[in-house]
Amino acid sequence: MASSREYLDFILEQLSGLENVTWKAMMGEYIIYWRGKIVGGIYDDRFLIKPTKSAVAMMPDAERELPYEGAKEMLLADVDNRVFLEELLEAMYDELPAPKQKKK
Repeated sequence: MASSREYLDFILEQLSGLENVTWKAMMGEYIIYWRGKIVGGIYDDRFLIKPTKSAVAMMPDAERELPYEGAKEMLLADVDNRVFLEELLEAMYDELPAPKQKKK
């Protein structure tokens, strides 16, 4: 099932306090970037976050879910708390891998 544009818009609104949040459509789903790094994605209208040490510490009871078959587990984010989401992304940013350089 593909994610809806309305859910993407909702998540972007929840993250609107952060600058440089971008997204990319990918096979009916959406990858979410902050300051150039992938923080997670929207899969089947669920906002899933990469399970960094900070994210796991801040959401110890979060459900672990697969975005799609064969993928690595991610954490299901509580999307109703805007302040928490912003703090979560700020805490995990330094633990996220640097963007891969594009081949020329």
